[in-house]
Amino acid sequence: MAAHGAALQNHNNELVKCLEDLRDKRDEINRQIQREEEEKAKIQNDLTVLTKRLAQINDSIARKVTSRNDYDKTIMETEAAYLKILESSQTLLTVLKRESVNITKKTQGRQQSG
Repeated sequence: MAAHGAALQNHNNELVKCLEDLRDKRDEINRQIQREEEEKAKIQNDLTVLTKRLAQINDSIARKVTSRNDYDKTIMETEAAYLKILESSQTLLTVLKRESVNITKKTQGRQQSG
């Protein structure tokens, strides 16, 4: 009977050791879960901050693109108007030179007649 008692005690000791090992493994997994949960929370917070910043940057870019387009339009309109002024100036200069020549011819013609 003593042999049975010793065998039972031996099995009991092994059972307790196995349970302790299982608890240790469970505790390690639990620590890993906690670390990963903390990392997850940090990443989610970072993601929220980055998403907000991305939205702000997108809004800023949109406003600046609109502003740039307004500048482009104003520049094009101003250049077109300036080219018209240059063409008009050239036309005016041509007319002025022609009239000057005509006046000079008339003046010379009068002087020769007189």
